[in-house]
Amino acid sequence: MTTQLATFAGGCFWCMVKPFDRYDGVLSVVSGYTGGDVPNPSYELVCTNTTGHREAVQITFDDSIISYEELLSIFWRQIDPTDAGGQFFDRGDSYKTAIYTHSEEQSALAMTSKQSLQDSGKFKQPIQTDILPAKTFYPAEEGHQDYYLKNPTHYNRYAVGSGRENFKKENWSDQQ
Repeated sequence: MTTQLATFAGGCFWCMVKPFDRYDGVLSVVSGYTGGDVPNPSYELVCTNTTGHREAVQITFDDSIISYEELLSIFWRQIDPTDAGGQFFDRGDSYKTAIYTHSEEQSALAMTSKQSLQDSGKFKQPIQTDILPAKTFYPAEEGHQDYYLKNPTHYNRYAVGSGRENFKKENWSDQQ
């Protein structure tokens, strides 16, 4: 078994765990913060949009079972890649989308997938998701881990109320 990391910022990290958690080859999905320069940030600090961190998930996966390209495909189907100001109900720098790459190969694959999505014509607006080198990833507080399992009623209400689920149905129903 060979394991790799994939790190994605897709807005609220609560909504980014469940989509990846169900796939064979995904060994863990951790909610956290990355991209900034403040060590060991807290949720409250990241929400001030002054740390440079974004809410993100870090996925440990077995690349002999699930590929990085498959993870990229799953990622794109969870977000509005044309939104430069956050995601759905959540606004600000800490909710902007990004693919944080852990190698030159991941960077090339991420750029190719972004260009393919842009070229597909699926969205009329340009794709705004950043592709950046991975920085230190700080796991979020325990209450944010596996939120969809610990608080399913609140999670489902949030996922629908934020507009995320409706966007996914409207734009990706043919590829769920």
